[in-house]
Amino acid sequence: MNHSMHSFVPLLWLLSGAMAVPLPAAAADPAKAQITVLYDAFGKTSKMQKDWGFSAFIEYGGKRILFDTGNNAEIFAHNVKAKDIDLTKLDFAVASHRHGDHTSGLNYLMTVNPDVKIYVPKENFGVFGAALPGTFYKRDESLPVDMRYFDGPPPRDDAFRQPMAARQVRMDH
Repeated sequence: MNHSMHSFVPLLWLLSGAMAVPLPAAAADPAKAQITVLYDAFGKTSKMQKDWGFSAFIEYGGKRILFDTGNNAEIFAHNVKAKDIDLTKLDFAVASHRHGDHTSGLNYLMTVNPDVKIYVPKENFGVFGAALPGTFYKRDESLPVDMRYFDGPPPRDDAFRQPMAARQVRMDH
């Protein structure tokens, strides 16, 4: 499964679950639903920094939800500030799975909102500390530059980082 599909499958799962929650009629207005991508390796040049990983800020039904936090806490913090997202006003956060490219920004989240509820799946494995070689990224020179990982030249290695320093997150079933 390619990275973009890998990122959006859990997002679709989250949204399908969120849509199953009964909401007041006024709050469920689809015109007010918005997803802001905070972390990815794609896109046109902007104030956002690109990196392997994924994060999105979801506003739906009056709720403010953070979905994943990317691969690097500093880049996540930079992108959150670039998009002017206030993480202190989250209703909750979701970590789709324990891979570092989806959870490493938890360090930053916990510094700005230490009491936020975080939902994570219970897993018996993970790849913390692993790295992907730059050859992992499939190259397609026919794509426009902004649709290629890292605009075409991926890093030599892409190390997954630890999501949390000296803090335990409860793994829910």
